[in-house]
Amino acid sequence: MGNWMLELTPDEYIVSIYDLDLDRLWLAGKRAILTDLDNTLVPWNTPLVPNALTDLLDKARVRGFRVCIVSNNKGHRVMEFADRVGVPALAGAKKPKPEAFTQAMALLDVAPGETVMVGDQLFTDVRGGNRSGLYTVLVLPIHPREWWGTRIVRQVERFAMKRLQARGLQVPERKREGR
Repeated sequence: MGNWMLELTPDEYIVSIYDLDLDRLWLAGKRAILTDLDNTLVPWNTPLVPNALTDLLDKARVRGFRVCIVSNNKGHRVMEFADRVGVPALAGAKKPKPEAFTQAMALLDVAPGETVMVGDQLFTDVRGGNRSGLYTVLVLPIHPREWWGTRIVRQVERFAMKRLQARGLQVPERKREGR
């Protein structure tokens, strides 16, 4: 597999952040979770914090995980959200550049081998996490509404995703309500 394909291959692909197996990650030596914000934790530019997200973050912290939001979105939106959920955050991260991942790990005092990156995009979250030596988890986007720049990148991402699937990446299936 080409180097660019390896950079885009997540270690796990799950439906949502709620499907993270915190116990398994802890037993594997992971101690920190870096997470994207938009379409990973909440729909794009949504200020509301779902109770389920508060519960998940509380569960992660009780388990011993340190959590940090790493987002390419603007500072005020990201910092206000992070304040509401009680975790540190880096805004305007310029993912996939490694600096934000390195800065987040320094903030949490963890090494790459102890760190998980969770996000909904191959080219920013997974590629940046893989290039930084992190355990990467791709999630399905929460909602189809996205920033216009992300919509453009999704076109290229679809091509890459087809290549990854041809090499064995299994796309998780979102359960339909009522089933």
